[in-house]
Amino acid sequence: MCMAAPARYLCVVCSGRMGMSSPRQVTEMDAPLATPCNIQICEVTCDSFRIMWDMPPEDTARATHFFIDLSRRENRDPNRFKHRDVPTKLVAKAVPLPMAVRGHWFLSPRTDYCVAVQTAVRQPDGDYLVSEWSPVVEFCTGDYAMEHLQQLLDKASGSAGRLLRFSVFYRNQHPEYFDYVRRECGGLMRPALKDSSGSHGSPINGKLSGVFFSCNTEFDTGRPPKDSPYGPLRFQIPAGHLLNPNVCLYFADFYCMYTAYHYVVLVLAPVGTAGDDFCRTRMPRLDLASNPFLTYAAPQRQGEEPVYCHASDVILEVLFTEPVHLDQGGVEQISGHHQLMSLTTANAKKDPSCKVCNISVGR
Repeated sequence: MCMAAPARYLCVVCSGRMGMSSPRQVTEMDAPLATPCNIQICEVTCDSFRIMWDMPPEDTARATHFFIDLSRRENRDPNRFKHRDVPTKLVAKAVPLPMAVRGHWFLSPRTDYCVAVQTAVRQPDGDYLVSEWSPVVEFCTGDYAMEHLQQLLDKASGSAGRLLRFSVFYRNQHPEYFDYVRRECGGLMRPALKDSSGSHGSPINGKLSGVFFSCNTEFDTGRPPKDSPYGPLRFQIPAGHLLNPNVCLYFADFYCMYTAYHYVVLVLAPVGTAGDDFCRTRMPRLDLASNPFLTYAAPQRQGEEPVYCHASDVILEVLFTEPVHLDQGGVEQISGHHQLMSLTTANAKKDPSCKVCNISVGR
């Protein structure tokens, strides 16, 4: 069970830069320190965690420092520990456990890490009496928290251009996909698990299922583009089938793939569904009538139609969390090319150096 969090944060010093002496050999005059055991990691976020371990009471009373070795787990090799060849990576003054670890290592979201610890007593001559390294413990950091997604949302809002009207959502695929939907699924496009494309910490990656749609239009025609990187057939569905007062709109991601194009990922989840429940506590909810990306304006007078608008200057990817039947729209051949693979986002990784769509966590 994780103990109450300490009031102060961990103070960390890079040992290699401070000229710290190597831990000296334990002499017969020194009482040895027990090896830390029962390492526990708790309260893990995308950029922080708390760590505690068991020590004998006498070690707890005299320990002055903790040596902490933290590294990314690489190649899924449980025996590979990156800094085993040096005495320690970082030194922290001993504080009540569990110890808060955040920011100083600039932890990445949804990343596997290895951690081991030593307890130490600083001697009058500056050397350290140290325990043996604890067993290595592995853990994975979490997804972006709401505050991080809000940072992404603020950045995406700055990149979104003026709102343009549209009338249909569309989904491009190869003939084999639509043949399979008709033959094996009774014409129902079923939700599929979101892949790992985009920001590493997006909470929908590998966790939320849906059917992806586009809604961007060409400036000159106001219609969907003639080209597609996903296939030569296009399913089109009237916008009101997916975007209406009975759905909730959530912001999920903002990223680019080493190109000038920036993508905004939105989730449309019908009210009260499992998708809505998943998104409600994880992502910022957007006002359908007033947001920078995708809007619905109710009719003002009897006989008028709703107005649907999408943001220009960004490419919208809209994940609808419920099944969609082909009978709700129509499938037709596109007139342009469908080999624009540079625009395909399947499992594409975000450009970590882009100043437009990256945020800072752990600071």
